[in-house]
Amino acid sequence: MDIGGPTSSPIGHFEFCKKWREECARIAEPSGPEALDEAAWAAVRRINDRINSEIAPKTDRELFGKEELWTFPKIAGDCEDFALLKRRILIEEQGLSPSNVLLTVVKRQSGEGHAILTLRTTEGDFVLDNLHPAVRSWEAAKGYKFVKRQSSENAAAWVAIGDPGPAPVLSAGSKP
Repeated sequence: MDIGGPTSSPIGHFEFCKKWREECARIAEPSGPEALDEAAWAAVRRINDRINSEIAPKTDRELFGKEELWTFPKIAGDCEDFALLKRRILIEEQGLSPSNVLLTVVKRQSGEGHAILTLRTTEGDFVLDNLHPAVRSWEAAKGYKFVKRQSSENAAAWVAIGDPGPAPVLSAGSKP
């Protein structure tokens, strides 16, 4: 994944960071990509499967009456909520470095913004996505244009992906 320069954070993430400051702190000791053994990969797949099956997909409008609200889902959520919960579990329960479990914004072929989770590993970058059952390499995530992701050094900062030019300001569920 080609990383460009700094870019704006999604509006929902900015608001999320005001409420959940510890989730958005500068990463004390950024690490290189995770080296995952077979058991760790199995845990990543299990967590992805569990969250995708336990959380019902619902829009923020349906749940909260708001266009955009990033939060940890209990029974239902939209794409960024799935990604936030997977990130928290991978860090807290599996001990993965926050610098390797990164919220990512993509554009779907329809032009709609969508949030996924990127896992940086020594084998490459992989995505965990509530719209796809398998953990797959970012190159295999067909139909997405990767826009931006969290910085591996600061969970409140975002960097452009690919073209280092200015990235559009998108909420995870917005249409251009």
